[in-house]
Amino acid sequence: LHEGRPHVLDWIKNQKIQLIINTPSGEDAYADGRLIRRTALGYKIPIVTTIASAKATAAAIRSLQSQPLGVKALQDYITN
Repeated sequence: LHEGRPHVLDWIKNQKIQLIINTPSGEDAYADGRLIRRTALGYKIPIVTTIASAKATAAAIRSLQSQPLGVKALQDYITN
């Protein structure tokens, strides 16, 4: 955010971003991360804040690209 505009907050506000992965390290990064998270929340953009959750998110996206998510009734998951 300190490097000038346009920056990530502008991209969020202009709906240019659909998912944010933010794993800050350092004081400035934590302050920026707080602003990014708050802005993302306001614009209903999903945000991932750890490496583990970023890996899980990437795996889920890859899985959805190879086979679409289906909808089933809860009863369909129960075997008798």
